[in-house]
Amino acid sequence: MAIDAWIQHPTPRFIEQDMFASLRRWTGEEPPTEQLPLTATLAAMDAGGITEAMLSAWYGPEGELISNEEVAGWVAEAPGRLHGLASVNLRNPMEGVRALRHCVTDLGFKGLRMLPWLWETPPTDRRFYPLYATCVELGVPFCTQVGHTGPLRPSETGRPIPYIDQVAIDFPELTIVCGHLGYPWTEEMIAVARKHENVVIDTSAYTTKRLPPEIITYMKSGSGRHKVLFGSNFPMIFPEHALAGLDELGLDDEMRDLYLEGNARRVFGLL
Repeated sequence: MAIDAWIQHPTPRFIEQDMFASLRRWTGEEPPTEQLPLTATLAAMDAGGITEAMLSAWYGPEGELISNEEVAGWVAEAPGRLHGLASVNLRNPMEGVRALRHCVTDLGFKGLRMLPWLWETPPTDRRFYPLYATCVELGVPFCTQVGHTGPLRPSETGRPIPYIDQVAIDFPELTIVCGHLGYPWTEEMIAVARKHENVVIDTSAYTTKRLPPEIITYMKSGSGRHKVLFGSNFPMIFPEHALAGLDELGLDDEMRDLYLEGNARRVFGLL
């Protein structure tokens, strides 16, 4: 069994964004012109041995690229397999708080995912703070991206130090899931995860064969084995491709189970 901590079921308005031109150049793929059926995402999960996945909404200055309502509908089509992660309007924090409450209490979403680079605003911006407080109150994690920005937006907001470090100091009860490893500040990301009890890392956007050595070493440590979650970032990387070569990492049975399932189940409160 495996849980994918970061996937999207892309809408055409999401895929066609100009900021993703760099990703299309890397993959050599053209964006689809019509909405993909949910069966395509479920089939990709099946091919990679993924039993459950955290499905993200996307909200940016452009508006809803993947709406919370769309995510809720897809989750309802695949109960037990997909779990929703909300995204909200940062420009109106109280609107965002109300939307987050609705998603968690009424729709059963398991967390909030916000991408500071979308807003070109660091996660220490005051408008994030009501959302952090609401996540703590609701008992759900705040999920974000650390490291450089692959899409055509500035990367500064992805620095683990000072940004994630400061948020964790201000909200020690907040679980922060840091996706994409933090490259080129990976060692900073590991240091922040070591420092703060509730800061964890997911490996989305990296295949197993591209995991930095320092992350693998951290995964095998006594504390690090509880702090790293598998993620693919589908459809940018398919789970099957992301997991290829896992046996070569030399993980013991406990670490492998925690990485693929146990840590995500604990962090997202999955039964």
